[in-house]
Amino acid sequence: MTSSSWPRSLLGIPQGTIRATVLIETITAAFEMEEILYELRDHAAGLNAGRWDYIFSLIKNFRTRGPRFVLPDRGQVTMTQPFMRAYTEQLVRACHKRGAMAIGGMAAAVPNRKDPDANANALEKVRADKTREANDGFDGSWVAHPDLVPICRQVFDGVLGTKPNQLDRLREDVTPDDRALIDVAATTGTITEQGIRNNIEVGIRYIESWLRGNGAVAIHNLMEDAATAEISRSQLWQWIYARAITDHGEIISHEWVEELLDEEFARLERFDGDRFEDARDIFEEVTLATEFPSFLTLPAYARYLTEAREKATDEELAAA
Repeated sequence: MTSSSWPRSLLGIPQGTIRATVLIETITAAFEMEEILYELRDHAAGLNAGRWDYIFSLIKNFRTRGPRFVLPDRGQVTMTQPFMRAYTEQLVRACHKRGAMAIGGMAAAVPNRKDPDANANALEKVRADKTREANDGFDGSWVAHPDLVPICRQVFDGVLGTKPNQLDRLREDVTPDDRALIDVAATTGTITEQGIRNNIEVGIRYIESWLRGNGAVAIHNLMEDAATAEISRSQLWQWIYARAITDHGEIISHEWVEELLDEEFARLERFDGDRFEDARDIFEEVTLATEFPSFLTLPAYARYLTEAREKATDEELAAA
């Protein structure tokens, strides 16, 4: 009996009442989208394009496979790059072939009520992202902030009209292509020094915020979470490993990244009670180590959750 069948039987509710939407956020899952839907069958609501974890997964799985798997600056890895187009279009096709909903990903841009220009820029980026998804056949999407719900709704209503979904768009024009999913070499763009610096800054600032209990944080008008921080640090690890070359012909080395890390760390705006020193220790461990840690959270858990548990009293542990 499946995890959804057991409570259904216990509560006496109709089959299909409990359904799940599966995040396709690893490259390996992208090769089995139809299999996932088949296994869930009556319990499947749809699939969601978890874009940021997906990019991290691709880097992680092919990090040592040579230059053809090296991506440009994170900001240049957009949803219009060929391997990302293959991912989203094949997801829509797989879903609609089996009567499941295809849910778009979360645009990282977040509104800024204090800066009209930045706010207008964020709204335009989200509008373009949701327009692409709606035109591709997605049935709905995610947003990173409540202020973005109206623009997302407007875009999808404009394409769907009075229809509740686009299940009738089977996307038979899309050919399932495993090679296209990993055709990273077709990605356009460059690696820049600013891209390296941005990865360092975002990685450290996110980890610092995470250590204070925040799962997501807005940095430079983009919503950063564990997945985007993973992209930042894994790109740096891979660039060092591959001795990637920037647009100015500089080889990315361990020593150079350390120098840039010192500079970026010195620029951080400090405050009472911050965790930047701890964040830097973790960031260096997951970025500059010879072996690639599977997830940046693992050494953080090992270091700080264990430490907190050892310091906690019996009463505190019992209360937890």
